[in-house]
Amino acid sequence: MELVLAGASVSAAARAVGVALSTVQPWVARAVGEPMALGARGGLRPALPPARGPAGRFLAAEDRAVIQVGLAQRLTLAAIGALIGRDKSVVSREVARGRGPDGVYRSAAAERSAARRRARPKEFKLAANPALGAQVETWMDDGWSPGLIAKVLKVEHPGEDAWQVSHETIYQALYVQARGNLRQDLAQRLKTGRTTRKPRGRAPVGSAATFAGALRISQRPAEVADRAVPGHWEGDLIMGARNASAIGTLVERSTRFAILLLLPGPRTAEAVAEAMIAQMSDLPAHLRRSITWDRGSEMAAYDRIQLDLQAPIYFADPHSPWQRGSNENTNGLLRFWFTKGTDLATWTAPEIRRVQDTLNARPRPTLGLRTPAQALADLLQATPGSPEVATTS
Repeated sequence: MELVLAGASVSAAARAVGVALSTVQPWVARAVGEPMALGARGGLRPALPPARGPAGRFLAAEDRAVIQVGLAQRLTLAAIGALIGRDKSVVSREVARGRGPDGVYRSAAAERSAARRRARPKEFKLAANPALGAQVETWMDDGWSPGLIAKVLKVEHPGEDAWQVSHETIYQALYVQARGNLRQDLAQRLKTGRTTRKPRGRAPVGSAATFAGALRISQRPAEVADRAVPGHWEGDLIMGARNASAIGTLVERSTRFAILLLLPGPRTAEAVAEAMIAQMSDLPAHLRRSITWDRGSEMAAYDRIQLDLQAPIYFADPHSPWQRGSNENTNGLLRFWFTKGTDLATWTAPEIRRVQDTLNARPRPTLGLRTPAQALADLLQATPGSPEVATTS
């Protein structure tokens, strides 16, 4: 067998040891673990097409024996891979890891080396770096997603491998018991933020006469769609348990800056109008060019809002939430705090303002990891003499 592994043909090995060829072939076949036959020049070749079951995660000892014989017979990596049911890239990595100091791949030594590697698994990254785990927990407490955390870490710690973590690693720390390096309550909060959206309940829509003169979304200027011009907002309500309470939301399309509207009592059209006018009046005119909303009864006083804010209100088509995509996405993020099925009337004005500030201080990939607060502040600074609007940095 040593002669065959060194590159000699089976027939030459049989002659060298003085044994019949018919005797040597079964030895080789048993050692390799595959049915083998003589090739045209006396070398080894598969006697039958490989009939292997699904490949496991790790190479087996017989796989490594086939690799050793294949290399000795100068088979291509692709051919060896076909024999063991693996891609040639798997064979290439195995050969690179398993070569000895003399450059020769030996299956027995490679098997022992692989067993040692499996016995010493790498320490989980969030366990190896407690400071990293603490930072991940802090950001998740602020409603950040694992994907956003991974992106921000790459920007804030370039070239520092100890501070790089994939979103999949964070999910494993949350859900895999053996890797539960993060607080388990974070997983529960993450599930709440990832629930499947269902059509949001509405109060009965007002009569058609209420919106007879309203502007339709098809009448919006083209500048709204491309986000190139700031000052165009999208709005909606986040509903509480049994649709008995609500919080209003407004999102500026170009900066993703959010404004939350406290509605402590019934969500009447007058209450929504009062809250919206109070919150948006301090914005300079060029930052309140238009508002897009659903045609719900809470907007029955839209004409008053248009007059006081000097901003036209456009109404989306029925059952078309994608027409207010920025607002829909923001409302999904806000569900991290305003959990579905809870009473939103219990939230106070300071608490809602803290949520608003936290969300506006969250980096956004769509803004090049700048925050909505930074983006809005830049727009305000570009307008000398404009009223100061509270933002977070």
